[in-house]
Order: sequence, then C-alpha cells, then structure tokens
Amino acid sequence: MLNFPTARYLAVKVVMMPRDTNAVGTIFGGVLLSHIDQAGAVGAIHEIRSQGWPTPALVTVAMNGVEFHEPVAVGEVVSFWTQVTRIGRTSITTHVSVESEREDGPKRVTEAEVVYVAIDKESPVRKTMTIRGEETS
Repeated sequence: MLNFPTARYLAVKVVMMPRDTNAVGTIFGGVLLSHIDQAGAVGAIHEIRSQGWPTPALVTVAMNGVEFHEPVAVGEVVSFWTQVTRIGRTSITTHVSVESEREDGPKRVTEAEVVYVAIDKESPVRKTMTIRGEETS
C-alpha cells in the first residue's frame, strides 16, 4: 500500500538563463510552469515504475494551486521536487515544490499541484486508461 504523500523525488534541476527573463529581469512564471509540468510528469512516472506498473502515456489535465512565493534570478540553480499525493483509477496527482539554491540555503520559490491522466496514445480519441495499465470502458 502506498503512503501519501510519497517521498520527495528530485525530478528536474535547471540553471535559469537570460533567455528565460521577463521585462523586469526575473524568470518568467511561464518558464517555471513549463518545468513544473515536466517535473510533475517525471515524478509521476518514477512512482508508477517504482510500483512495478506499466508506464502509461500521461497528459496534463490540471495545474492547481500554483503559488509564486519569490522571484527567481538569472543564474540561479532551481530544483523541482515532486511528491505523489494521490493515485486514482486513471489519474495521478503530484505536488511540485520549486527550490532555488541561494547563499543562505535552498529557498522555496514556487509550488503547484499537477494532475495527469493516463491515455492510450494509440487510440484516435485518446481513450483514458487505468494507471495500472488496464483499459477503461
């Protein structure tokens, strides 16, 4: 049986670059959202595989509770930590905590809950599948 939330998993680590900045010189929120989406999927797949289940194709269905706590600067190394908080019949939810490495230690700068659904990518209508690899009716 799984205990929720699962252990933290470092899904993505990125150096923020000048191309990622907005007009005020900090990192675009959309850049962080893109990395959050990728990290959440990586963390979800990691947990699914660690349970020994088949690896499904996952698509994002919701990004909930996004909070930008502090701006991120060019050159900062940003870590995207995930924890699976729920596994449903066809969906999996991950909490993504974004931390920037700063002189005084890691600082949480952003967080979000991301929900993914498992789909049959061979189906022309993208029929959902159960997380454990069985087709739904």
